[in-house]
Amino acid sequence: MTFPSLGLLSQSVLSGLFLGGMYGLIGLGLGLSWGLLGQINLTHFGFVFLSAYLCYHLTMVWGVDPLLTLGLLVPAFFAVGVVMQWALARFRVSTFNSLLVTFGLTVMIEALIQKIWTADFRKLQTGYGEEKFSFLGLYAPLPELLTLTVSAAAAGGIWLLMRYTDLGKAMRAMAEDAPIAAAFGVNARALALLLSGSCVALAAIAGVFFALSFTLTPTQIFSWVGVVFAAVMMGGLGNPLGPLLAGLVIGVSEALAMAVFSPSWAPIVSFSLLIVLLLFRPAHR
Repeated sequence: MTFPSLGLLSQSVLSGLFLGGMYGLIGLGLGLSWGLLGQINLTHFGFVFLSAYLCYHLTMVWGVDPLLTLGLLVPAFFAVGVVMQWALARFRVSTFNSLLVTFGLTVMIEALIQKIWTADFRKLQTGYGEEKFSFLGLYAPLPELLTLTVSAAAAGGIWLLMRYTDLGKAMRAMAEDAPIAAAFGVNARALALLLSGSCVALAAIAGVFFALSFTLTPTQIFSWVGVVFAAVMMGGLGNPLGPLLAGLVIGVSEALAMAVFSPSWAPIVSFSLLIVLLLFRPAHR
């Protein structure tokens, strides 16, 4: 085995950080929904890809700038999240049943994507993809740099909101003990609608930046489930910063494994990290 050069290892670490930023951005809404609402929302992945395809369509067919599509997609997906939470609460769907229901919805979203855009590979062609920054011999593509920046800003902003605002404290109280929180005047139903809408809006944001960085195909939806789940569980449910930090660790570990060994080692490394964490942190079992 030939050990890679320092330059290759450094570029691999940088690429791993960018990939980890995407893991964190996708996992942010999933972790909040799971930790604060008690819903294992697999539809989150379907929403990410639906947003990515809508961004692709708006840009390639209608000529809208990819970043400007956020102004259309974020409020629309927020409304979808509110409706979905209303339906789940109306029928009192339990945590385990939410996993089954949202898995079915994800399959339906995948079928819808294939019906509209077919199963062919699609790549968003914009000026953003051609922009690269160079520093000390390392290269940073603009889309990946934007993804990491937005992921860090979103995670940090939500962490500050959860920790220092009355709204964030009310959400944490609702997650800890909803009846007691309601006794102190917390409107759990309204907060749940707001939180669900925000989580789906975060999926829309992740989808736009996914479209900027990756080639799209509907079957990719399920290939991202495992590693993002690992990032969410490693980072801690309901912790806004957790998925990002865990995603960065997983992304760098995968990139180094691919550089030193082979691409087939990437999933082995990420899930080995999750297994070790679960063994040494019993509270997360």
